[in-house]
Formats: sequence, structure tokens, C-alpha cells
Amino acid sequence: MPNMQTQILQLRLTHQTIRNVTAMKLTIFYDSQCPLCSAEINQLRLLDLNDRLRFEDLHAPDFMKRFPYIDPVHANRILHGQLENGQMIFGLDVTCRAWAAVGKHRWLAILRWPVIRRIADLCYLFFARYRHVISRFVASGIKNRPDCAQCQGPGWSASEAKNDTRR
Repeated sequence: MPNMQTQILQLRLTHQTIRNVTAMKLTIFYDSQCPLCSAEINQLRLLDLNDRLRFEDLHAPDFMKRFPYIDPVHANRILHGQLENGQMIFGLDVTCRAWAAVGKHRWLAILRWPVIRRIADLCYLFFARYRHVISRFVASGIKNRPDCAQCQGPGWSASEAKNDTRR
């Protein structure tokens, strides 16, 4: 059984590792046409007082030129992030690191615990796949809901959404 000093040293090293990881800059590749995604990015922008996050819109005209190694179709299906050292991370790993970088929602770290991670990742994949439908339901009760054709459902266009009288 390890002695008390060894346990304290292990805790300090773990805490230092967590601090180093959250101090590392993170680039988030996001879907600006998704209202839920954009809302979260806007929150992160406001809270990023230490300039630890960089945000790259998948729909920017020069995205492919600047990030030829990112497949925008795949990045649109699952959130992509890139650490300062070049390592790519995905899904909830990006979300958890982003919120940790701004010092908020630390409880999200639970989603990375080994047993919970698998279930959380499956739930994330479901959410990511249906985020536009979820946006439609979330925004349906909002007076100034997003004018996102994907969120309006099949057969809608952004101009039709703007002319919608159901608001």
C-alpha cells in the first residue's frame, strides 16, 4: 500500500497534467449553420478570456484551403478539434476540453470517465446526427427562431423560414 507522501505526489502530478492539458490551446472546427452549435460557440467566445480557443467555421469560403487535412463532411458529422501540438480530438473530447479551457462546466469531466465515456460517446453521436432536428424542436417555441433550412426540416429553405407566419 502506497504511503501518504506517494499518494499526495500522485494527486499533484494528476492535477498538474489536467492543468497542462486545459492550458493547451484548442482549435474547434464547428458548423456555423447549426443554431445549437453556434450558440455554444458564442458562449465559449464570451468566456474565453485567456484566448485559449480558436474557432474555425466549416462553411468559411477558404476553409479547405487553410485546412486541407480536415474533411468538412466528416467534421460536420462529429465535432473536430485540434490541440496546439497538432493532435486531433473528436466529439465530447472537444466539448470537454473547450469548457475546461474557459473554466466552466467542469462536471463534464465525468463524461470522460472510462465506464461513462462509452455511453456518453454513443449519446453524443446520436445528438450530433440529429442536432438539426433537435434545433428545430428547441427553437419551435422561440419567437425569433433560427432561419436555418436544415433546422426547419425537409422542403424548407432559409427564405421560406423567414416568411413563415407561424412565429
